[in-house]
Amino acid sequence: MKLVPIGIENFKEMIDKNAYYVDKTNLIENVLNEQSVFFTRPRRFGKTLNMSMLYYFFSIKEKENAYLFNGLNISKNKEAIKHQNQYPTLFITLKDMKNSSYEKQMNRFKEIICLCAKSHLELLNSERLLASEKKLFQKYVDNETEDNELEKPLFNISYFLYKHYHQKVIILIDEYDVPLQAAYQYNYYDEMVEFLRSVFSSALKTNDALEKGIMAGCLRISKESIFTGLNNFKAYPILYKSKNE
Repeated sequence: MKLVPIGIENFKEMIDKNAYYVDKTNLIENVLNEQSVFFTRPRRFGKTLNMSMLYYFFSIKEKENAYLFNGLNISKNKEAIKHQNQYPTLFITLKDMKNSSYEKQMNRFKEIICLCAKSHLELLNSERLLASEKKLFQKYVDNETEDNELEKPLFNISYFLYKHYHQKVIILIDEYDVPLQAAYQYNYYDEMVEFLRSVFSSALKTNDALEKGIMAGCLRISKESIFTGLNNFKAYPILYKSKNE
């Protein structure tokens, strides 16, 4: 009998364990047709699993895991397969940004940036990065980023990856709305909106190194808040039906 995948959020684990899997790889086709996408789904609807799937499909560092898509719907799309494992890919989740104060949230975001940087240590030995760029990246690795510098690391790391690989970058942001829910609950919403607006704008709008940006969360936050200036986003709410479905 196949495994019933209760609680499994990692696409590789799902496939390797031969668990029951409802094929959602047509999502990749939707992503390929847009520069910036965000998906809203209720909790327990497999958002993180789908983001993990996108990571394993696009990441240039996961070529040895290309077999994960064998026999799935996307493997039948010859044009889509040309994009498989071709892009430097940043994948972060904001699911743990549930803190009761803005200061604690900033500390948690520093840890997220640190983990993100540690996933790309090849940049420290890159011949294509300047010494000053490596020094800045080392600060991210060592979790020494100052609070007033936290709006730029996603942008900077994507730029460094672009320089290193000579290929534009895909940025995946899971649970983007969690820090805003916490901020609303604990009364620092305006500060968090301003911060995330700056982070997302620099990483997902004014970023020549960006190939695609994909975000997922439970709530669709109004454009007047964090999505100001990001009007090129394509929204896929729960009632959206793909042409392939």
